[in-house]
Amino acid sequence: MSRLTPKGAATRRRIIDGAAELIRERGVHDITLDDVRGHTRTSKSQIFHYFPGGREELLLAVAQHEADRVLEDQQPHLSRLTTWADWQHWRDAVIARYRRQGASCPLSTLTSHLGSGTPGTQAVVRQLMLDWERPLQVGIRAMQAHGEADQQIDPDSYARAIVASIQGGVQILMATGSTEHLENSLDLALSSLRPKSAATRT
Repeated sequence: MSRLTPKGAATRRRIIDGAAELIRERGVHDITLDDVRGHTRTSKSQIFHYFPGGREELLLAVAQHEADRVLEDQQPHLSRLTTWADWQHWRDAVIARYRRQGASCPLSTLTSHLGSGTPGTQAVVRQLMLDWERPLQVGIRAMQAHGEADQQIDPDSYARAIVASIQGGVQILMATGSTEHLENSLDLALSSLRPKSAATRT
């Protein structure tokens, strides 16, 4: 797509935001372009101007939007994991985010609908994982530098394990409606991050 004017970018964002609202309310399968057009007060020509690939291209853009929201909802805590209080605030923000979301996960629904093996959805999810892991890695290294985290832990591997534990907890949340497994997995991850002597004392 060619570079958009500020007005064009705002229109495109309004279409994506409107489609995301509809999907969170009603799911993805029953949403049509006419529904999006009516909800966002845009014309059919505008929809196809910004999303020439039609519904599937729009849904992929919404998937990217939802992936961005996953990280935005963890801020500012995710970007400043330099003390144990910071880590606890981040943990609480993650739990609160998924508790608000409940048993429905728009991103999982969209990637499942679009096909998790397609290049577009793979790129969205892969970038989300990288953008999520990076600040965790930085935070772990900062804690190790201060002597507040186990020096034997590999920050890259541990960050990936934390994200994987969150995703596992979210899958169980979607099946049961409970955040208990998500909370337990995050608490265990943070406890295991502490230096062994500190973990023994606590």
